[in-house]
Amino acid sequence: MNLVLEKPYSPIAPIAFGNWQEKGIEIAFKREDLSHPFISGNKWRKLHYHLLAAAKKDAKTLVTFGGAFSNHLLATAAAGAKYRFKTMGIVRGEWVQNPVLGLCKHFGMQLEFVDRTTYKDHQSIEVHSKIEHAYWIPEGGGGPLGEKGMGEILQEIPDAYTHVCCSVGTGASFKGLLQAAAFMNSHIQLEAFAIIKQADYLNESFKACGYPNYRFHTESHGGGYAKTSASLIAFMENFSRSTGILCDQVYEAKLLQYLDLLIQENQYPRGSKILVLHNGGLSGMLSLFA
Repeated sequence: MNLVLEKPYSPIAPIAFGNWQEKGIEIAFKREDLSHPFISGNKWRKLHYHLLAAAKKDAKTLVTFGGAFSNHLLATAAAGAKYRFKTMGIVRGEWVQNPVLGLCKHFGMQLEFVDRTTYKDHQSIEVHSKIEHAYWIPEGGGGPLGEKGMGEILQEIPDAYTHVCCSVGTGASFKGLLQAAAFMNSHIQLEAFAIIKQADYLNESFKACGYPNYRFHTESHGGGYAKTSASLIAFMENFSRSTGILCDQVYEAKLLQYLDLLIQENQYPRGSKILVLHNGGLSGMLSLFA
């Protein structure tokens, strides 16, 4: 299959919020969330080279893994429909029905629920599968191909920015940025904001990328993956009402809330120009209203 993928729409938009300007800090968003309603943000970037690899192998079905509210499952389902692949999602846990999985099925994705113990062994699931002409995409769209796609964002960022901030779950997106920065001999400060507890283990893989100019904020998780609090919801609502931009509670709102804390603590010098990657994930907000 000869597959042509268009370049994602991802403008840079300045953001005025709270007292950031009074602190002498300029902040802008890389609006990755605008690239596509469902194949948005880092999901679009990480799927890019997987889609090309699947087409090169003449695969018929994209198969991947995710939880019940997985942005990645939804992005894969939408990408499959757009580029004429069948799709299958291996869903962690017992059968459940929710708006995200409903959208996956609407795009034609076949869902298979597996217990959490079985789910952990992705390789065994793949080996024992009998799906013909399948292309298997790692959970979250990671791996070398996903990291390569994510790293290409740096080519679109003007040199004037002093910092680039990215939320971190599995670490694939940030590894892509680090690898690209090392290849480009960049001098920009990369900042990772963990959204899971005890994320320190990711630091070894970050160091292995060979780019030393980064900082890893491991206390930005807000209680753990997908955990919310009254203060986080209040921050989200205040930010959206002040800027007109939605940010999900799992990833981007936690990044912004912690970034705001760092700014209040004067951890960024006056004159800093910070670019925040808005990595989409807005379908995750549906869990707040389910």
